[in-house]
Amino acid sequence: MNKKLLIAGSFLGIIGIILGAWAAHGLEKLVDENAVKSFETGVRYQMYHAFLLLLLGGTTFINLKVKKVVFYLVLLGVFLFSGSIYGLSTNTIYSFNFEIFAILTPFGGLSLIIAWIVMLIGILKTKDDN
Repeated sequence: MNKKLLIAGSFLGIIGIILGAWAAHGLEKLVDENAVKSFETGVRYQMYHAFLLLLLGGTTFINLKVKKVVFYLVLLGVFLFSGSIYGLSTNTIYSFNFEIFAILTPFGGLSLIIAWIVMLIGILKTKDDN
């Protein structure tokens, strides 16, 4: 599981950097300033959670069950939250209307919040303080 967490965190980080660079150097020419800011919010939250997965994969303090739950909640959350924001922010440059996915954004955010809560509970339940 640790290897999966580290791979997923690395992948999210790589994609986040690529998307962030595109937002800063290409997207700003295609959409308005508010759309760029929104897109950057998606990138920022993706990067936060890339770091979370890397941290989680590098620790032995949290048990495997908690790691699995957090892993899947983070992947789902980033996909729904950041992914829907990416689509909505770039809606004007594609023929597909991403507005139908706007309902997914809060569910993605909730998934990310729950991931952090599950991790906190897992830490609090840990008896070892090493």
